[in-house]
Amino acid sequence: MKLSDFAHEYVAFKRALGMRFDTEAEMLASFCRHVGDVALVEVTVGQVRSYLDGRLPVSSYWERKHTALDGLFRFALQRDYVKFSPVPYRHPQLPPPLIPYIYSQEELKRLLDATPAACGPQVPMEAFVFRALILLLYAACLRLGEALRLTINDVDLGQKILCVRETKFYKTRMVPIGGDLSLALNRYVRQRNRVHAHDPESPFFCFRDDRPLSQSAVRNRFRRLRVLAHVVRDDGAHYQPRIHDLRHSGTVHRLVVWYRNGSDLQRFLPQLATYLGHINLAATQRYLTMTPELLREASLRFERYAKEPRHE
Repeated sequence: MKLSDFAHEYVAFKRALGMRFDTEAEMLASFCRHVGDVALVEVTVGQVRSYLDGRLPVSSYWERKHTALDGLFRFALQRDYVKFSPVPYRHPQLPPPLIPYIYSQEELKRLLDATPAACGPQVPMEAFVFRALILLLYAACLRLGEALRLTINDVDLGQKILCVRETKFYKTRMVPIGGDLSLALNRYVRQRNRVHAHDPESPFFCFRDDRPLSQSAVRNRFRRLRVLAHVVRDDGAHYQPRIHDLRHSGTVHRLVVWYRNGSDLQRFLPQLATYLGHINLAATQRYLTMTPELLREASLRFERYAKEPRHE
């Protein structure tokens, strides 16, 4: 059996189990291109190692590629298509995990103000579209793919509800939005509908020619925006602030507000997990980066708790 044919069979199997498996499918397709059109049994340890190591410094992406290939060849072993797995057992020394960047309110304002400079006449994305997308990613804590899949029909500004479809776990969830975001999106819709198609199935965020925005185009434009807004990390981390960090920032800022308001976190955190589209609280914990502001508010709450009179 050819490697590419077996990779397609494996991806189809995983998706039949209810998994999206898009990233893994891309990795396996990349591996097939790297190795060539060979038989599954002809894949060597050296070819696998060459693909895993690549040309760039080792990063956490190495681990993701290793997991995808290990799953593929375990699947082949179970079906007796191969006698051994060419995937190496030993892992290289990986860098520390990525720490999300939490944008300050002032940095968010600079990003929004710089959208016209980042989206000139030669750029296929309009500044007002880009600005509304950034606002939504931060204020509604959406994943980029979720926001870009929104259609006109999915955005009910009268009820202040977003219908988020085809999420990371193939689920659909209803996301309520606040009054400020609702007002901003209403302004965006009026401007958008003057220049773009607005039938119910039209993409909510689109290029100048009405095509849906792509993740690659948005990420590339955000890197340019970040430079123009002078938003950089100063902690020596390898990665610069990402567009996905808008979701982290919105989550952390919401938690800060809850601390300040004395909200019941035991009750609110499960609701936050549902709002973010997570299947459990453990997934949400990755978003709760301990910033100085959050640490200060947590300390103040503990101080207030410690000073409360005790009734014995």
